[in-house]
Amino acid sequence: MSSQRFVEVGRVVLVNYGPDAGKLAVIVDIVDHNRVLIDGPTTDVNRQAIGVKRIALTPLVLKKLPRAVRTGTLRKVVEAQKLSEQWAKTGWAKKIASRETRKSLTDFDRFKVMRYKKQVRNVVNVEVAKLKKQK
Repeated sequence: MSSQRFVEVGRVVLVNYGPDAGKLAVIVDIVDHNRVLIDGPTTDVNRQAIGVKRIALTPLVLKKLPRAVRTGTLRKVVEAQKLSEQWAKTGWAKKIASRETRKSLTDFDRFKVMRYKKQVRNVVNVEVAKLKKQK
């Protein structure tokens, strides 16, 4: 399997720009070489034509999805293939979630994180020093 991600019907995309930024959608049809028709029935992304430069192709693809599928049918396929669970398992989704968590930290929370990192670093350095001393 190639590591390239192709613009294809059934490809799950992440919208990068506009009012739906950060939401998942599925390519339903290809309009031309610059635009695709996307729909996100479970993420409240309305069916729309969008430029390819405004989306990011994810590694997820919905299997056996016909072209120009209706929203209701797409919803059933998305729920049957558990798309939200598959997305949550990806490193990309985890990175976005951690970014959001860090963004929502208060000053005191950031201070606590700093203290925990210092504690971990201290424990590691002590163990490294013990190993060096044994040699």
